[in-house]
Amino acid sequence: MQKETHVFQTEVKQLLQLMIHALYSNKEIFLRELVSNASDALDKLRFEMVSNDQLSEGESALKIQLEFDEQAKTITLRDNGIGMTRDEVIENIGTIANSGTKKFLEKLTGDQAKDSRLIGQFGVGFYSAFIVADQVTLRTRKAGLAADQGVEWQSSGDGEFTLETIAKPTKGTEIILHLKEGMDEFLSAYRLKNIITTYSDHISFPIEMLEEQAVKQDAVEQDGENKDSDKSKMELVWKQINKATALWTQPKSEISDEDYANFYQTLSHDFEKPLATLHNKVEGTLEYTSLLYIPTKAPFDLYDRDRRYGLKLYVKRVFIMDDAEHLMPNYLRFVRGVIDSNDLPLNVSREILQSNHVVDKIRSASVKRILDHLVKLAKDEDASVYQGFWNTFGQVMKEGIIEDYANRDKLAGLMRFSSTHNQDAKQTVSLADYVGRMKEGQQAIYYLIADSHAAALGSPHLEGLRKKGIEVLLLSDRIDEWLVAHLTEFEGKSLKSINQGDIAELADEAPEVTEEEQQARTSLVEKLQQALGDKVAEVKVTHRLTDSPACVVAQEGAMTPHMMRLMEQMGQTLPKSLPVLEINPNHPLLQKVAILDEQAAIEPWALFLLEQAQLADGDNLAEPAAFIKRVNQLLASV
Repeated sequence: MQKETHVFQTEVKQLLQLMIHALYSNKEIFLRELVSNASDALDKLRFEMVSNDQLSEGESALKIQLEFDEQAKTITLRDNGIGMTRDEVIENIGTIANSGTKKFLEKLTGDQAKDSRLIGQFGVGFYSAFIVADQVTLRTRKAGLAADQGVEWQSSGDGEFTLETIAKPTKGTEIILHLKEGMDEFLSAYRLKNIITTYSDHISFPIEMLEEQAVKQDAVEQDGENKDSDKSKMELVWKQINKATALWTQPKSEISDEDYANFYQTLSHDFEKPLATLHNKVEGTLEYTSLLYIPTKAPFDLYDRDRRYGLKLYVKRVFIMDDAEHLMPNYLRFVRGVIDSNDLPLNVSREILQSNHVVDKIRSASVKRILDHLVKLAKDEDASVYQGFWNTFGQVMKEGIIEDYANRDKLAGLMRFSSTHNQDAKQTVSLADYVGRMKEGQQAIYYLIADSHAAALGSPHLEGLRKKGIEVLLLSDRIDEWLVAHLTEFEGKSLKSINQGDIAELADEAPEVTEEEQQARTSLVEKLQQALGDKVAEVKVTHRLTDSPACVVAQEGAMTPHMMRLMEQMGQTLPKSLPVLEINPNHPLLQKVAILDEQAAIEPWALFLLEQAQLADGDNLAEPAAFIKRVNQLLASV
């Protein structure tokens, strides 16, 4: 087929410009990324060969080969893996998933050392070749296709690439990097070996480098004389430069912290060391090995619940899939690692994983291992370690309360919240901390839900409890409303919203009033109730307020205004439940309204009290312009 020229996707053009002109720190990661891709291609072929051994095309040894040419200034990396078709080349190299690339571009800060570390995390590792090369040639053929169905892809990173059908006798992929000026440091066997041993030593396939080596010749006789039998000549031979032993299969005593960290970087493309490494071999009824990592830093797509690639599943050292979502619940999607089972079939599918008792037991044990380690961290004398974890992963951990009923108690102990105890926005208070500080006779763990921490701190709902010295948890994460709907108690103490219903501890705050005062209050409530009509469920006197004139409270068991707003933001329109308007009869504003007799004079004040209470609760007014006009009229009449 004639050579065709194609234009890169817009996001790819942007990315290539960054690779070519900006991201120069840690240049050597290009080799780590290309080796990782080659390893994936070999893994995929090995899996396909389980059901179709013809795909081997007579090659029993799967491997990666690396060579360089000082004269031509090229580095070549090849594998005999699964290879690609022409359409797959366009899909995998001509385009990038839109959302992932946009997030990548948004993350760039101008800090080159930091920026270059993002490359692998966003699945754009191939493009890192352009950090060191000004021209890249890729030749590939899908395993099982005829030799004349190879594809050559070529680009200088200038916004275009060419495609051409070629003859390629061997399956797999070959990448040739034409190095830029100033990149000669990579035309060195020592430098390339060092990169491989640093980043890719535990790739489970041999990585071979073409090297010059002395090869002894057989002794020969010349003119009847036996000449030098030690004579040798120099030949180019392939020499393995990595261990090619799956790290998780080795005894823990033989693995260094550096080995674990390097393998983690290979798995996650994260330059940071992991927060925790959990390596376990299980023998008995089930036989499997797990190597699990808890990251220090959040992956870029932490809040994308559809991205599931944290764990790689192997069966008897054969790679099966790298998005084994059935092995780890969604709220632990940040965990990276490997699980290698001896009890699953090699042809395991996602459907089999979905209803397999072996998988269920492995998942349960793996979750327990992760949570037990987090409990240990939370109890550690150095509270900053767990606090750092919570600051990074706390919001997704909260999803576990909703999803994982079996571990709810353990997860509840790991939760951290803001509270009136320390006033700041940091989530440092555990439920155990709260219970330990509860007042004698206090009946519940009280919480307040608001749109932001600042809104929570300024809420009138806190006034009465603050006066009595009762601590309140301040919840402002979007997920918190769902969390407390599922976490209804802790250590025998119920969780109670102060936005909803009555508060037992404030019932005794009702001061003694004369019969005349009681009649005046009853009259005031009736006036306001009549003025507001069907805008409220009820008007009542409250003792939860000390400084504010009024507040709105959801009826017991009804959906809160905060939850209603969340549902509306998600596109769900629900009938609004009417609020209860609670008033503070001792406030000067209410005392002014109490002496009004005409309904026409009372109505604007009643609406003002309701709407300002709704604003304080974070609600959106249906007619803000009318509210402003009413406020101006009331101010002018004072």
